[in-house]
Amino acid sequence: MKYIDNLCERRKNLEPIKYDIVKAFEAIRDCYNAKNKVLICGNGGSAADSSHITGELMKGFVKKRTIDEKLEKNLFKAIENFYDKNSDFTSDKKLKEMKECLEQGLPTIDLTSFVGLNTAYANDKNADYVFANGVLGLGNMNDVLIAISTSGNSKNVVNAALVAKAKNLKVIAMTGKNGGALKDIADVNIVVPANDTYLIQEEHIAIYHAICLDIEDEFF
Repeated sequence: MKYIDNLCERRKNLEPIKYDIVKAFEAIRDCYNAKNKVLICGNGGSAADSSHITGELMKGFVKKRTIDEKLEKNLFKAIENFYDKNSDFTSDKKLKEMKECLEQGLPTIDLTSFVGLNTAYANDKNADYVFANGVLGLGNMNDVLIAISTSGNSKNVVNAALVAKAKNLKVIAMTGKNGGALKDIADVNIVVPANDTYLIQEEHIAIYHAICLDIEDEFF
């Protein structure tokens, strides 16, 4: 976990919560090792963080994530008949292009990204349950929910965490201040030592960057 080590060396204020950051890394690592997925939610800047984390996990961060040999063989089988018959491209050229463009991702779902679903649900039912309903529909046992709330008290995030616990997902809470309601629900609590929202969010970015970098190191 060289990136988490480096983070805490550079940001001494995070040293007291290093154990919690490591536990979050381990929960995500174990989730992916078990062929499960990560769900993420948050509001405002934390919604942007949800999207940001998804981007770091679903494509190459600092490493090139080349497709594996088995997928390469299956891709060739999938394209050879079509491209040899219907395109100026040969199968070999198309395979080369796909190998250069495709990057292996780690299955991650940003629950804030379902604009149609979330706005329909908020309008028809209750906005406090949009993320909870996403967890209900997509979450499976041993998946991980990353619940991001600077106060730890965002109703829609807290409700998502409660449904996650009911469905036997592991919950990682990223908060600040005193951890709020999420602190009593989550399996892993990353409570950054800050009280102002913008300062909490700055620490969150540094923390999830380090976690995502170490996860990438682990799998690629």
